[in-house]
Amino acid sequence: MSNSFIIRNAERGHDMIKSDGLRSSYIAGHPDGFVTRASSFNFHEYQGGRPGFGPIRVFGDEIFHGAGCGYNMHPHHNFVICAFVFAGELTHINTAGAGMVDRLQAGDYYVFSAGSGGKHSELSVTPEDMHAIYLWLLPEQLYLPPTYHRAHFDFRRRRNEIVQLVGDDSGALPIAQDLRVSRLMADASRSFSYRLRTTSHGVYVFAREGSVRCGDVTLGRRDSTGIWNVDAINIEVLEDDADVMIVETIMTDDENIKKWEREHAGH
Repeated sequence: MSNSFIIRNAERGHDMIKSDGLRSSYIAGHPDGFVTRASSFNFHEYQGGRPGFGPIRVFGDEIFHGAGCGYNMHPHHNFVICAFVFAGELTHINTAGAGMVDRLQAGDYYVFSAGSGGKHSELSVTPEDMHAIYLWLLPEQLYLPPTYHRAHFDFRRRRNEIVQLVGDDSGALPIAQDLRVSRLMADASRSFSYRLRTTSHGVYVFAREGSVRCGDVTLGRRDSTGIWNVDAINIEVLEDDADVMIVETIMTDDENIKKWEREHAGH
């Protein structure tokens, strides 16, 4: 029997974070600048409804408002962080390998595995607002060396197909987790089948733009659903220019996840 949940846009955690007071050491930019964030899951200051989905801990829909706004240099360890840019330009500085500065624009995305320890900074240095979705994951193996990979999604060439961006497909960015991230940009009246690896996997489906019907559930703009204990799901597009993110992950709690949660209890 399948299991599922629905998170409507209004049920997500909605925050506005200014670069002032105690926050100014973390939130970059002029005090008039600010970050708006809508969180699907409940993790520390990322506040939504559920505590997570498999190894997913954060699914944050964020906009950096104002030139220079973003996050100052800060550390992570034993987290895999993915960012998918939809508008503006994201300047990403990280310490993986020899360190690097990367500038990402609409359609660009990265996978940063902090592993045994890494730092990064994310800034919008242009006047245009920067919009990205951030996905934070627990790694399948702890304390791996930090890594960084980036790529581009060409929505003009890959329209009306489910395209794997992160995971094990040829051309997808590699990740240290049994997880795949796919994107679908499609026209109305089209239908797509997504087959899961096993019934031990689940999918989190996020309708970023437009509306779709996923099984028996209709998702409007910024609505989402999690489904597991199924072989496949069907996505029916109800509006033109629908933009859907699909995250498939193993649902079994392994010992590494339990160990990570013990180490980070109270952080």
